[in-house]
Order: sequence, then structure tokens, then C-alpha cells
Amino acid sequence: MRRRDFVRLLSAGAVVSCPLCSSALATESGKDAPAPAHGAAKPAAAENPGHGGGLWSYEGTGAPEHWGDLSPEYRACGAGSQQSPLNLDNRRPSLLSGLSVDWQPGPFEVVNNGHTIQANAAPGNGVMLEGKRYDLLQFHFHHPSEHQVDGRPYSMEAHFVHKSAEGNLAVLGAFLTPGREHGELKKVWTRLPHKAGQKASTPGPVDIRLLLPDSRACYRYAGSLTTPPCSEIVDWLVFRDPIEVSAGQIAQFARLYPANARPVQPQHRRFILGNF
Repeated sequence: MRRRDFVRLLSAGAVVSCPLCSSALATESGKDAPAPAHGAAKPAAAENPGHGGGLWSYEGTGAPEHWGDLSPEYRACGAGSQQSPLNLDNRRPSLLSGLSVDWQPGPFEVVNNGHTIQANAAPGNGVMLEGKRYDLLQFHFHHPSEHQVDGRPYSMEAHFVHKSAEGNLAVLGAFLTPGREHGELKKVWTRLPHKAGQKASTPGPVDIRLLLPDSRACYRYAGSLTTPPCSEIVDWLVFRDPIEVSAGQIAQFARLYPANARPVQPQHRRFILGNF
């Protein structure tokens, strides 16, 4: 199913059966060359999915409620009708199946971009959605979570940003909750850049497949980037079950970014689908 048809059916109130969210984890090998960092968004917005530029912030005159007024390129932040994140309630059960995650362990370039900690991926990682390939660009973190479930946020949320050849985005969201220390996240945090603009490499390969929950139960909806320019080009899949990380790992990130979450946005006529 093409994305525009998916959005049209959602707007019309249809319950959509589409291939997403299976338990398959592909383990094919890929290249190890590091991908370039993703900077400020171009007008098409898909070249740099969020977190670029210096006009906006999470507080003061650059806070989320002002994003739409900061630049003509950010107009969707205030005027868009399919904005993210959402409060994930009142889901519509649907047969979502067929998500294939093709990630392999490898090194990551970890960047403090002034808005979050972002890990840039090497070429060769990606997902298949509805028979279409989306390449993994980067993953990053928010504290607290941006999406909420029944009006309640989690401690953190990780976003895994993928782009198709046509420039559309598919973002996998995973909630993080206090529990046991997470070994793979520890590798990312080991050389955490503490100042905006700083970069570091992970001390070895990171298996980011372990940053997703075992269950593929998920919410799905059509939305936007959660940072300027807030382009409405994102298929969101947010996993129902959180992963555990230690309270210390959460605190380590929160010392750098105590509040880097956009508030939930109006749902308007969209429906949130779920396979559970």
C-alpha cells in the first residue's frame, strides 16, 4: 500500500490491514563505512530528519509553541494537521504484519547536536515496510518520552530514523523505562559527547537490535518529524513494550538534556492502529 493511500484511508476512518510489525529480525551483513552526519533540513526535509539548525529549542523564545513562527520553513510546526508526537490511546485493532528489521552490529558515530545525543549509522542498515526499503540514517533520544500512552510519558524514548529512496521517512520508536542496566546502550554512553558539536565513536560494535523490545506489538500512524521543520512525511511505528535501562543511564542523559520532548499534538482525524 502506498503511503498516500494509507493516509487517505486513515482520514476516511477505515481500518487498514497492511504489512507491518512482524517478529522477523533479518541479520544480513552490511558495510562498515560510517555514514555522514545529518545537518540542517533542506526544504524537502527528508535530507536531514530533524535536530538541525540553531533557531529552535525546547524553552524560552525558541520553545515548541513558537516553532511555527521562527522560520517559513517551520510553518508546518504550527499549521500542520498531522503533527507528532501523539498520545497513543483509543487505538484501532488492525492486522499489522511484515516489518523486517535489517540491522547488524557495527560502530556508530555519536554526536551531541545541541538538541539530543544522536548516533549516525553506517550504510547497509534498514527496514522493509510494505515491500519498500528504508535505510537507517541515525537514532537519537528524548527525555521524557515524546509519545505518551493513555496520557502518561515514559522516562525516555529512542527514535530510529529511516529514509526511503523517495525521501519519505519511517521512524521506529522505543520507550525506555528504569530497570536493569542495558549493555548496548552502555556502549553508546561510554564516550558520550558532553558539549554541543562534539563527536565520538563507540568503543566497538553496538547491536542496536537489542534496543528494541522482543515483542513487535506496536502502534502505527501517519505523522511528522517531532522537531523543526515538522515535515509531515513520517510513518510512525511505536512499540508497545518498553525496554529496560538503568536509572543511572537515564540520569546520564538527563544531565545533558533534562527536557527535550515536544508536547503531544492534536490527533485531528487520524486513527492510531495497533496489532494487539
